[in-house]
Amino acid sequence: MFTGIVTAMGRIAAVQRAGPGVRLHITAPKLVLGDGMIGESIAVSGVCLTAVAIDADGFAADVSPETLACTTLGARKVGDDVNLERALRLADRLGGHLVTGHVDGVAVVHRMVPDGDCLRLELDVPVALQRYVARKGSICIDGVSLTVNAVDRNRVGMQIVPHTCAVTTIGAYRDGTPVNVEVDLVARYLERMLPDVGSAESPVQGTAIDVDLLRRTGFIA
Repeated sequence: MFTGIVTAMGRIAAVQRAGPGVRLHITAPKLVLGDGMIGESIAVSGVCLTAVAIDADGFAADVSPETLACTTLGARKVGDDVNLERALRLADRLGGHLVTGHVDGVAVVHRMVPDGDCLRLELDVPVALQRYVARKGSICIDGVSLTVNAVDRNRVGMQIVPHTCAVTTIGAYRDGTPVNVEVDLVARYLERMLPDVGSAESPVQGTAIDVDLLRRTGFIA
C-alpha cells in the first residue's frame, strides 16, 4: 500500500528486455540510500513494482507484459523521469489517501491552465473509469494523490500547487501527455457490492445507497 505522497523523482537509466517483459533500471539516490531492501515494493509513477536489485545509485525492477500493456511504463524510455514512493509503513502519516499501485487505466492530459500560483490540470479519463470519479474525491495520477475539483462526464479537473509541480513529474505535463490513473479504493468495492443488491443471495436489500446500507455492509460503524 502507498499514500500517493511522492518520495522523490527518479530517472530511467536503462530499459533491458527480459523475455516479453522488461527490466527497468532507475536512478533514485534519495529513495534508497537508507534501508532499501531487495523484494520491497516501490511505486513507479503509480505502478507497484518489486525491487530486484538495489545499489547506491538506484534500483532495478521487472515489469510484466500485462503491466507494460495497461500502464504508461510500456512507452517509457531512457532519460524519462518517474515519480517514486516506497511502501507505506503502519507508523507512517497518511498524508494522501490509500493507494494500491494497481493502475486502473491511462488518461490523457487535456490541458494545463495557469491559475494564480497554481496550475489547473484537466484530464480526459477513460469512459469506463468516469463512474468512479467524484468531485472532492481522491484520485491517484502517476502515483500522486490529488483531490478532484471538477467532473464533467469523462473530463476531470484538479488544482496543482507549486510544490507538487516542483517535486513530481506533473510539472512537465503537456497537452496529450498519457498518465497512469488509479481510482479511489472504496469506489472499487462499492461497485463490486452493487451488482448483488437485491439478489436472493445478497444480505443487501433495496437499491438505494444510504447510511443503513453502508452500515449493514461494513463500510461504516
